[in-house]
Amino acid sequence: MPPVPGRPSKHVVKRLRLILWIAFAATLLYLYYAHTGEWGDEFRGLAASSTLLGYGLYLLLGSVRGFTLIPCTNLVLLAIPLFPPVPLFALTLLGIAISSASIYVFAESLHLAEYFEAKYPEKVARVRAALARHPTTIVAAWSFLPVAPTDLICYVCGAMKIPFGRFTLGVVIGEGAICAAYIFAGRALLDAGRRLLGL
Repeated sequence: MPPVPGRPSKHVVKRLRLILWIAFAATLLYLYYAHTGEWGDEFRGLAASSTLLGYGLYLLLGSVRGFTLIPCTNLVLLAIPLFPPVPLFALTLLGIAISSASIYVFAESLHLAEYFEAKYPEKVARVRAALARHPTTIVAAWSFLPVAPTDLICYVCGAMKIPFGRFTLGVVIGEGAICAAYIFAGRALLDAGRRLLGL
């Protein structure tokens, strides 16, 4: 289909999305690492002044965090002392779902599939075949492992056009299980420590 006059081509739109993604990720990484010590204090102060604002900021950070490949564990551990476990778990899952869906959509702009197919055709074929057969199981297992960055499998699934519904279900199951362990066990340990210290 020929391009419509006055409308940018698909290639231009993809390149623009890639440039915007790089600028956004670079800005977030700079803010995160340049002000690491201040983030925790500011976040605690905001959560103490308004629970609703604290929830909103937590959800916003959880939704954009994936573009920078910063693990969600950092954000979860910061929030455990601030919020009750059930709303924290729900907001964490919602943020992960939004972040993962965004990465999945943007993955096509990064041309990862073409790069890896040209460089490692046999390996890509094996990964593609495995993901095509069992996408939910593989994504859930990958998302559950603390040492495997979930955002990476999101990029892979988006680049390889794995069915979105099955991909999302896998992320929610895997991340839901590991985040539930972090949040509920972490809160229990925190409460036990406070009782022990008489706080």
